[in-house]
Amino acid sequence: MYNKDKTVALQTITQEFLKDKSDQLADENHLDQLKQALRFHEYRYYVLSDPLIADGEYDQLYKLLERTEQARPEWVTKDSPTQRVAKEFTGNFVTVQHLVPMLSLDNSYNEADLKDFDRKARQLSKRDQITYCVEPKFDGGSISLIYENDLLVRGATRGNGVAGDDVTANVKQIRSLPLSARFSDYGLQQVEIRGEVLMNKNNFKKYNDSIVEKGLAPLANPRNAAAGALRIKDASEVKRRNLEAFVYHISDFTLLPGKALPAALTSHDGALQLLWDLGFRSPVKEMRVFNHIDTVIDYCLKFEEERDNLPYEIDGMVIKVNDFELQDQLGMTSHHPRWAMAFKFKARQGTSKLLHVEFQVGRTGSITPVAKIEPVPIGGVTVSSISLFNEDVIKEKDLMIGDTVLVERAGDVIPYIVKPLSELRSGAEQPISFPQNCPICDSTLFKEEGEAAWRCVNIECPAQVVERMVHYVSKDALDIRGLGEANIKKFFELGLLKDIPGIYKLDYEAISQLEGFGAKSIDNLKQAIALSKKQPLHRLIFALGIRFVGETTAKVLAQRVGHLFELKGLTQEELQSLEDIGPKVAGSIVHFFTNDDNIKMLTELESLGVEMKNENKTTHGSGELAGVTFLFTGTLPTLKRSEAEAMAEERGAKILSGVSAKLNYLVVGEDAGSKLDKAKKLNTVKIITEADFLQMLH
Repeated sequence: MYNKDKTVALQTITQEFLKDKSDQLADENHLDQLKQALRFHEYRYYVLSDPLIADGEYDQLYKLLERTEQARPEWVTKDSPTQRVAKEFTGNFVTVQHLVPMLSLDNSYNEADLKDFDRKARQLSKRDQITYCVEPKFDGGSISLIYENDLLVRGATRGNGVAGDDVTANVKQIRSLPLSARFSDYGLQQVEIRGEVLMNKNNFKKYNDSIVEKGLAPLANPRNAAAGALRIKDASEVKRRNLEAFVYHISDFTLLPGKALPAALTSHDGALQLLWDLGFRSPVKEMRVFNHIDTVIDYCLKFEEERDNLPYEIDGMVIKVNDFELQDQLGMTSHHPRWAMAFKFKARQGTSKLLHVEFQVGRTGSITPVAKIEPVPIGGVTVSSISLFNEDVIKEKDLMIGDTVLVERAGDVIPYIVKPLSELRSGAEQPISFPQNCPICDSTLFKEEGEAAWRCVNIECPAQVVERMVHYVSKDALDIRGLGEANIKKFFELGLLKDIPGIYKLDYEAISQLEGFGAKSIDNLKQAIALSKKQPLHRLIFALGIRFVGETTAKVLAQRVGHLFELKGLTQEELQSLEDIGPKVAGSIVHFFTNDDNIKMLTELESLGVEMKNENKTTHGSGELAGVTFLFTGTLPTLKRSEAEAMAEERGAKILSGVSAKLNYLVVGEDAGSKLDKAKKLNTVKIITEADFLQMLH
């Protein structure tokens, strides 16, 4: 769509506009150039995920366009970037007819089904061999788009396949869908396109995190989040979900007078390439063309193995006869085309019965309801326990004991209950009663204003004591090997361990009497506990389990002090002046260090030999990387992330918790994810590999 010359030209125009400090543009020609530049940068960002300017620079150009159009409304065109914005509620949706019905696909679940599909296609077409195009089956909300005279004029949901809801205002919020495309260059006057609206996994997680922080129930999965967004009446909410769209089919078109059929529209892969060239996200990178059904099957099976590595959800592959003339020859049934079939991956949903709900107490006292269901195999794993997060989720989903429930296991492998199948209720189901008292110590539960979770505020609650000890010895904390969750619970139940200081006072003679604890295992445990006393201060701070204090914040705190008890003297304002520490985190730290029981525990730990001095404080900020900031993301080829961070810190560098203007280097490995995407938008961040990082150390 944009060759090298055009890219350079548009970048040059962009820089000229960025230098221009005018409040608005004086002529329509310059306005057209500005709109072209903005469309180009939208394409680079939303389609290629490879922006060439920073977010702030894009905003600067957009504001210039907005001010100019407000001053000269007669210059506003329907495909202007400003025309995506919907300022009002959509209202009730109007039902519109599709130009061509959106039929379902016939499904296959194994290799035999695909071979039978191939046999029938060859038999009907009287051909010995058929060429197929294979592409992912996206798992989102289906849409139908109509472009007339190069402009997007309508977007509609699938509906019943014959007619759907007009959701044009919402579709315009999807930045990967161009408001105009040069179909006329191919002799096309009107085009109907089919596609799928998606929410990628990173955006889904961010959106869920944002609504959970507000005390709302999280959305079930990316598919529901995308499909549901299409029918939200407030288009600004649609915009907040950061939806994407893949287009995968040209279902109908009319030619301009006197124009011939373009060569691209004689095959499916040609049509996908045409859409890509016009600036749409079509699956040209994922699609493959094969001449034999066996190679089709191999590709489908290979893609199934890689599905969790994709940034978006897919639930199968679609196999289509590539030649359009042959598609017409094969025709359709009343339900599905004979020239296409979906190869469905292993089911990630199943139904089960909700037997009862257990209420578990975490180390910070939060009460988590856990659904116990009849074991059900989903995606190769048997699921019997599912977190319900909090009381609000139970109410939101209207769950009852005895319900038949729909269970899903998504790409992140965490199972959740999508919904109860309320139409199957017999009347014997019972409401789920959230406890008013702690299920372990019977203390009255408390809910902070603005939070969704109920908490047990008794810090001596046995469940919290055990979970705090489990966290204290964990790998990323003090890493006491041989004293994992199972042994801590066993020692606690037997009275051999009652609190964190007790870890350093274990009765090894009594432990030696237990099954599975020979002389060697006890010696290994003694050695691991002794080594834990000399762990760096930041590991100890993290091990204490202070609410909201993760590994990165623990490092920031450790760098601030020469001794752990110095944190006791810091005010909330002083803490907030430190890197990445906001009011909520600072308040939690102050609360921890003003608690007499916590200070008593720390004093006892120090008397037992746990090192609380920060020997590295005086050297921090010195070394060949002094003042340089790093962030590591993804799976590095040879180093663990913690090892790489330690190597950088030893040379005076600082590790940040996220991508920002303060970051100098982002070191990326495989599956780098959202941090890499964000860094690409900032011109100030240098993106390097592990090899580049190691070279810097020499």
